[in-house]
Amino acid sequence: MILSYIRTIIMYLLLVVVIRVMGKRQVGEMEPAEFVVTMLAANLATSPIEDPGAPLLLGFTPILAILGVELTLSFVTMRSVTARRLLCGKPVILIENGKLLQENLRRTRVTLDELIGQLRQKDVLDISTVQYAILETDGGMSVFPYPKDRPASAKAAGIHPKPEFLPVILVEDGRILEENFQKVGKDLHWVKQILRENHARLEQTLLLTVDTAGKVYYLKKENTP
Repeated sequence: MILSYIRTIIMYLLLVVVIRVMGKRQVGEMEPAEFVVTMLAANLATSPIEDPGAPLLLGFTPILAILGVELTLSFVTMRSVTARRLLCGKPVILIENGKLLQENLRRTRVTLDELIGQLRQKDVLDISTVQYAILETDGGMSVFPYPKDRPASAKAAGIHPKPEFLPVILVEDGRILEENFQKVGKDLHWVKQILRENHARLEQTLLLTVDTAGKVYYLKKENTP
């Protein structure tokens, strides 16, 4: 029983490493080849888990071989446009200059209900306001309304918003991230000062951030004395 548990953990860690090496993507954002590799690796990992008598190499070897093929194909697709189109496909225009391209809809097997649903997800209710709709290689859809139907940008509206800065986490769940001090020019003494101002201790702190403009955000843990 313990051996089976250990084997399961080992195969789990192997799959995590394989997915990490492939890159950070959600399942819905994977190219077809990446999705196939992920599913195939997961199925191969079950063999040594279900059969305690099978050696771990029975799962390791094919999974690592598949990973090698995936990395090779990724390199090839980065270098070759032809290979990239063959393995990943290419974007397909479904609406062009307001015209619904019905042949492209049939070729990609996208129904009108699916198209309208995708438009709703992009906050578009009126299909007549769409200038371009493009089906991307990962299955997502890019939607571009006509300029007159797009929300006005701050520049177009003559508004001059204040610049925004990226917050840097200095304390997370009671733990100080000293490696981030240099990014915002802060130190441990400054952190302790902020804690005193909020009448809190380090272990009571859920989140403390500050940006390069000096804006501080402090959040205390709930149900802490």
